[in-house]
Amino acid sequence: MKRVFLVVLDSFGIGAAPDAAAFGDAGANTLASLAGTGVLSVPHLLEAGLGNIDGVSCVERTAHPTFAHGRMEEVSRGKDTTVGHWEIAGLVSERPMPTYPDGFPQEVLSAFEEAIGRGVLCNKPYSGTQVIADYGEAHLKTGCPIVYTSADSVFQIAAHEETVPLETLYEWCRTARRILTGEHAVGRVIARPFVGGAGAFVRTANRRDFSLEPPAPTLLDALTAVGKQVISVGKISDIFAGCGIGESHPTHSNAEGIEKALALAERDFEGLCFVNLVDFDMKFGHRRDPVGYARALNELDARLPDLVAAMREDDLLILTADHGCDPTFAATTDHTREYVPLLVYGKRVSPDNLGTLRGFYHVAQRVAAYFGLSWQPPHAKKA
Repeated sequence: MKRVFLVVLDSFGIGAAPDAAAFGDAGANTLASLAGTGVLSVPHLLEAGLGNIDGVSCVERTAHPTFAHGRMEEVSRGKDTTVGHWEIAGLVSERPMPTYPDGFPQEVLSAFEEAIGRGVLCNKPYSGTQVIADYGEAHLKTGCPIVYTSADSVFQIAAHEETVPLETLYEWCRTARRILTGEHAVGRVIARPFVGGAGAFVRTANRRDFSLEPPAPTLLDALTAVGKQVISVGKISDIFAGCGIGESHPTHSNAEGIEKALALAERDFEGLCFVNLVDFDMKFGHRRDPVGYARALNELDARLPDLVAAMREDDLLILTADHGCDPTFAATTDHTREYVPLLVYGKRVSPDNLGTLRGFYHVAQRVAAYFGLSWQPPHAKKA
């Protein structure tokens, strides 16, 4: 019985990608920024081989890595969650998804306002915490949702949980998702609920992502088609719009995600457990909190021995990331175009240096081969 536990450390980049300058990210390095805090302590990741990955010099090497280790370079035209995860699952996005540095066009807003029966506030690129600080009071007075975007392909809707019930907010997001098609087919519509009063608004853990459906089959569909189980933990099901996923376990934190993964490791199943740990990105990367990010990575590191111990004879444990989000880079809260780590553990896996791999889809190739599938990522077929 073969099982793969694929864990995405959301935004854990390890150095600027070769094309980083084209994205405004030359010099970005999430890992180096964490190491620079002085609080990073990840002995188990170092033992796995994090410091032995090509190009990594900000943390220590080990003489005897326990994981196969390497780095991957994204080939999709983007640096956000959707395209990163899709590429991990074998689907390369050759065209960038639309972004809105000047806000959304009136035709989009008018259609949305008519559908929900009220106007909107903001309609600008904004930090998620700052936008509720600046527009929260107006939202409480009017009941109008706060609509904003970022450098990513996102349409974000913030609303106070006591003013707009969660289910109403989620329905507004579904409405926006139906409107945002064709040239305005953004990668994600995101519900951003918050609570609190003036001067003390805080976002809650009830975020929901409403993604585009992948435009072609992914590894998840290929596994499902041959009867393997595909179990998602965290926001994976949202990212793939449920496509190819048989069982979903939403989470509210990294800690909960790890606990759910460990509980699933106690079950008998054959297939893929696909885990997203979003706190790194959402709570620390975007909020430019390198100390908090480093401590969150320390917490994951402390649980890594538990994950390794939970692996059975034929299991694979894969750790990787979907993009970077360097919390000290420039004056931005955006994602950064970086290499991501690839750390692979299995009792029958040789702890080799995998070097530099072009394409996150190498994960999909490895998993497909592990299950003996003839399926290959479409991009790899063309290469």
